[in-house]
Amino acid sequence: MAFTLPPLPYDYNALEPNIDEQTMHIHHDKHHQGYVDNLNKAVAGTDNENKTLEELVKNAGSLSTAIRNNGGGHWNHSFFWEILSPNGGGQPEGKLADAINEAFGSFDEMKEKFNAAGAGRFGSGWAWLGVADGKLTICSTPNQDNPLMDIAECKCTPVLGCDVWEHAYYLKYQNRRAEYLKNFWNLVNWKKASENFENA
Repeated sequence: MAFTLPPLPYDYNALEPNIDEQTMHIHHDKHHQGYVDNLNKAVAGTDNENKTLEELVKNAGSLSTAIRNNGGGHWNHSFFWEILSPNGGGQPEGKLADAINEAFGSFDEMKEKFNAAGAGRFGSGWAWLGVADGKLTICSTPNQDNPLMDIAECKCTPVLGCDVWEHAYYLKYQNRRAEYLKNFWNLVNWKKASENFENA
């Protein structure tokens, strides 16, 4: 069964002014669509054709570079759109808030560490907040890798993630990745992040 591009769960301009409408069109309709198209090409006629996206991502180390890169790109972006919301921002509540305080001391300290992971990723990649061994952890991955991959240098179940590829922010922020990361927190869908945390 061919992979398909999930629709955005909000309008293209809904994340303004933090992420601009033109970036969302290009990011979703061109970049994410490209990962989906190339993933379908990479698995066509192979044993991987009927595997789920999760199976491909989990076993990325034993698959072709094209499947690893495009499967990761498809999984990461599908996850990313859900973590953003026009009604996002504020602070987490309940169990996730408690776990953040326990792991990092405070919400602000967690944000600082997360932003540092994103800003410090050389070139393209992702910053992640995830659960490993029952505790929250922060890390970053290069390119379209993610912490679910068998070859990931940091392994965890993602709770939230931020795309720090230049295509995610360049039209509005140019080289100011730190400013983009700071504004990312205005959009975080804590309801979805809490669900991810409970499921992890």
